[in-house]
Amino acid sequence: MHTMKGTVYLIPTFLQEDETAKKVLPAYIIEAVKDCTVFFVENEKTARRFLKKIWKEMVIDDYQWYTIHKAEAEVLPAFIQHLKEGKKIGIISEAGCPGIADPGQVLIEAAQQHNAIIKPLVGPSAILLALMASGMNGQTFQFTGYLPIDSAERKKTIKELEDYSLKKKCTQIFIETPYRNNQLINDILITCRNETRLCIAVDITAATESIKTKTIAGWKKEQAPDIHKRPAIFLLYGAPALKGE
Repeated sequence: MHTMKGTVYLIPTFLQEDETAKKVLPAYIIEAVKDCTVFFVENEKTARRFLKKIWKEMVIDDYQWYTIHKAEAEVLPAFIQHLKEGKKIGIISEAGCPGIADPGQVLIEAAQQHNAIIKPLVGPSAILLALMASGMNGQTFQFTGYLPIDSAERKKTIKELEDYSLKKKCTQIFIETPYRNNQLINDILITCRNETRLCIAVDITAATESIKTKTIAGWKKEQAPDIHKRPAIFLLYGAPALKGE
């Protein structure tokens, strides 16, 4: 029996809740949402609120909802069934783009295996926006996600990332749980060479956005920023010092 081909829309969402951040989504996302009948979302409550914000007339109860936070394997059979029925499915994570440092990858992998049509939609990715604004190498870069929680382990990892960056001219990008940001900055300043560059990108796309790159020596000269509980991206570039520095 020939099965119909399902379509999967990867729907980006706001990185922040303020009005500035809400301006960054392209209008064609609404058209994609209108095409969907089923949604697989990281958090149903916030996904519903997000969709109502971008499309006020949406009748939430007309759609099927599945929560994928820590449950992608459990909802996978239902996802595959909807694909086989030729449904138009939307995947939404909590902030930014599904599958990029966010849930969705397990479902997208299955969609690829079942030969579905997969449509990644343009939207804000904090990782790429931070890299664009950092002034660091955008040709060769590596995203590591979260570093170890243990301070000794974390310092060891930071040193490894710095060494690799210096050797390969590779920008290192990583994140931290917001309430551990300040400890991470402290560990970076203790561990890295003075010439190494550190970009701290905070509240990306919000009115309070700040993206600054300095050498470790430069960050040490001033008070390290207090970014406790603010979403941040960190970029490290172990390049030799520029002339005049």
